[in-house]
Amino acid sequence: MSNNQQSLKQIMKNRIEKLNDIKDSSINPYPFKFDRSHHISDVIDNKKKLIGKNVSLAGRIISFRKMGKVSFINIQDKSNKLQLYVKKDNVINDAYDSTVRKSDIGDIVGCNGEVFYTKTKELSIKVNKYIMLSKSIRPLPNLKEKDGKVFFSFDDKEQRYRNRHLDLIANPDIKEVFILRSEIINGIRNYLNKNDYIEVETPVLQNIYGGANAKPFKTYHNTLEQNLYLRIADELYLKRLIVGGFDKVYEIAKNFRNEGMDKSHNPEFTMLEFYESYSDVTEMMQLTESLIKEVSSKVDKTMKTHYKSNLINFDKKFKIFDFFTILNKKAKCDIRNMHDDEIFKLLVKSKVKIDKKSNRGKLIDKAFGYFVEPHLIQPTYIINYPIEISPLAKKKLNDEYLVERFELFIGGMEIANAFSELNDPIDQRSRLEEQSKYRDLGDDEAQVLDENFLQAIEYGMPPTGGVGLGIDRLVMILTSQDSIKDVILFPAMRSDE
Repeated sequence: MSNNQQSLKQIMKNRIEKLNDIKDSSINPYPFKFDRSHHISDVIDNKKKLIGKNVSLAGRIISFRKMGKVSFINIQDKSNKLQLYVKKDNVINDAYDSTVRKSDIGDIVGCNGEVFYTKTKELSIKVNKYIMLSKSIRPLPNLKEKDGKVFFSFDDKEQRYRNRHLDLIANPDIKEVFILRSEIINGIRNYLNKNDYIEVETPVLQNIYGGANAKPFKTYHNTLEQNLYLRIADELYLKRLIVGGFDKVYEIAKNFRNEGMDKSHNPEFTMLEFYESYSDVTEMMQLTESLIKEVSSKVDKTMKTHYKSNLINFDKKFKIFDFFTILNKKAKCDIRNMHDDEIFKLLVKSKVKIDKKSNRGKLIDKAFGYFVEPHLIQPTYIINYPIEISPLAKKKLNDEYLVERFELFIGGMEIANAFSELNDPIDQRSRLEEQSKYRDLGDDEAQVLDENFLQAIEYGMPPTGGVGLGIDRLVMILTSQDSIKDVILFPAMRSDE
């Protein structure tokens, strides 16, 4: 057993002894409730009105100084932290000996007392009632003190992600990121609701996965005796609702893709998808820009945010570039008219990891990801995608090699993807059959043929515009976070066993 393990075991033993002492005093250290009159920030913000008045507060002990019959205790709630001045002669029910002396950093306590200033002019609570609300038997991460300020030394990123509960205690400022995340999602929901969209729910467990080029997670249902898949997208189900007569639908959904993990990818992520009948990709472009501008203005009235080393400006009109025009410019060659083996050699020369068996669509997509995507910092639409990488989008009338599609890039990342949705069932079947050929050749991310979806659109689907928008990545940019793990409360992590 290591010294750290021995130390932890001893600390926990001591704390359990204190817990038992409290119980032996006929005190319940885990009571059912506590009535608070204020949050700590309320007291701080209204100190002039509250000086000399009694308040009831509750919070977690984050520092503790015992000086004989007087203790100075700092507690922290969701809003702020404040000092408690606890004197033995002031507290009722012999609480000083039975509870205060048995308290530790990490305990959650409640108190009642008078708001006042100490001799050192520190705003405090002169406690007359002290109650243990939850005895902590496992110690918090180590504390440090500098210049009279107490803070936690809990800055290891991996440990913070694995122990988000401790991260939120030790680094309370990160709560603001997740509060903003909630506000961003509510802003998106409010925008779509006021534009007459209906929020719906579609299955997470699916017989056939589809709607994106991705590898799924697979499971098995014992009663049905069949394989099921966690959805990679909700697109095909939402389109069935359009077929059924809903004009405008959206879903804020958890999707799951069995793919690599990095600063912009997590296997479980949140997507917004919305579809509007009798619309097209151009209208979806206008709607997407309007939605993002409105949400960004709620986060910051200047509609600007810092992401990595860049200042992102949402106030200006989003840029628009043609897919092959910008790709050819950045790659300094005519990729559209190059043979597959030439594109492959270009990627190998550029040290891009690529499988020799990759089809043309994969090659072009890799080329775009390498030569163009990192340079798309300000909000930028890329339009007119090649048909090989867009099996669910309508062909352009003037060029059947291209489709009616845009992707929105911000901060060097794809944020949204949209189509004039393909509603020709014969063309759609042909394209999905082509995807099946790619699968047979070893591309396990190629789309599958969903017969139920194809039969649905054979009944007739109106012209439709659809958009998928990555919530996590948008939150990353609007809250200035470099990693997707910093905007997901419980990101996927490799087992530490």
